[in-house]
Amino acid sequence: MIREERMRVELPAVIALGSNLGDREQALRDAVHAIDALPGVVVSAASEIVESPALKPDGVDESAPSYLNAVIAVRSAVSPEQLLDGLNEIEQRLGRVRTERWGDRTIDLDIITAAGPHENSERLTLPHPRAWQRGFVLVPWAQMNPGAQLPGHGPVAELAAATSDVVLPYPAAPLMAAVRT
Repeated sequence: MIREERMRVELPAVIALGSNLGDREQALRDAVHAIDALPGVVVSAASEIVESPALKPDGVDESAPSYLNAVIAVRSAVSPEQLLDGLNEIEQRLGRVRTERWGDRTIDLDIITAAGPHENSERLTLPHPRAWQRGFVLVPWAQMNPGAQLPGHGPVAELAAATSDVVLPYPAAPLMAAVRT
């Protein structure tokens, strides 16, 4: 008997994670685990965790709690919009409250890039429009994948080297430990 199987196309995407409220490290780990559990999504790599000052619309806010940040690579069989829906649900489950633009938060999940045509809608712009200038995205991404390219901007490692953002190493166990085995 011949078994008919459909091929599932999985395309790469890069997701940035950040947290500056509560147990920041645990929030990142819980988010990575939840992303890996999304139907059609598999976490394939994760950066180390880094720490950075809070960035607000008016610039760095030294009075706000600092962020822990990381970047993960995923293979996704869902559309970028469906992935965004899943990430928004995870943020809500992990206690994110949206009251202020760029406000303090328990978790922030942003799609930075996704394979396929560039997205530009009211809900989603890909690649992420400010990723090229965000050290807290670029530094861990370059650490995870030194050869990565940000479409429209060039090598991630060069962009990371050019930023003046303060991004510090954070002593923690690898994030990939949060992914199912």
